Amino acid sequence: MKKLKQCTKNFTQELIRKKVLFLMIAPTIIFFIIFAYVPMPGAYVAFVDYNISEGIFGSEFVGLKNFEFLIQTGDLWRITKNTLLYNVAFLVIGNAVQVILAIMISEIGNKFFKKVSQSVILLPYFISMVIVGFFAYNLFNYNSGFINTILTSLGAERYDFYSDPGIWKYIIVAFKVWSGTGYGMIVYLASITGISKDVYEAAALDGASAFKKIRYITLPLLKPTVILLLLFGLGGILKGSFDLFYNLIGTNSILYPQTDIIDTFVFRSLLGQFNFPQGAAVGFYQSVFGLVVVLTVNAIVKKIEPDSALF
Repeated sequence: MKKLKQCTKNFTQELIRKKVLFLMIAPTIIFFIIFAYVPMPGAYVAFVDYNISEGIFGSEFVGLKNFEFLIQTGDLWRITKNTLLYNVAFLVIGNAVQVILAIMISEIGNKFFKKVSQSVILLPYFISMVIVGFFAYNLFNYNSGFINTILTSLGAERYDFYSDPGIWKYIIVAFKVWSGTGYGMIVYLASITGISKDVYEAAALDGASAFKKIRYITLPLLKPTVILLLLFGLGGILKGSFDLFYNLIGTNSILYPQTDIIDTFVFRSLLGQFNFPQGAAVGFYQSVFGLVVVLTVNAIVKKIEPDSALF
């Protein structure tokens, strides 16, 4: 009890002493309390035969029965593998492109051109995936798509993109990287801006070229930020970009073997059935898997480089 009282006293003193900082983070704390912690008891719906009149905790407990539909269909491994591989590609390629662009823009001397470049790269982040879907359709459509129009004008045969599952994994990754690069780049650009200019000036006096400054100063100092963002991204490793996949692929079953992820599979399985327990079961499966991945990777990072670990 004495330790608890002392901790409470210390926290209260810290709260008073740094009240401005606590007020600044208050909206974020409130957001997570309302949208992350308060709904947590709702995960119990994944283990009951939900009856709206009886409520979540009044419904009959059925254990793991709601998880059976994922296993019985035989598609669990396929959609889990697709979701994992796509998200790993999004994380690795996306972060690599973001770092490269952030470094390139930080090296631009003209302030006006730098601001214009940032705005142009950031713009795709605000474009709705519905628009992206229409954009892709007008590019790859067999009869009147932009690419096939060019092919026919050059005397080549049309290519049926929507009948080739293999090519869509590259198209999806390309669109995801294109849409998310601008936002991630800003984070890395902010980290580069925070690096002391004195370090670069000292390197310049020692005769270091621009490339050597990037290799021996910028990249090593960016490493903690890269690791942190990768760890955060791994938390949602099984949560696919449903809006991207659905608007690009739609209901084209020919492409499902290479493009079907957990979110799109569940959407089709539960469409029109309003089966909340099965939907909750999938969400629970995704969350637990993501938690295990984050804890595992964080433990590895902690052993290799303790300063870059989350905890």
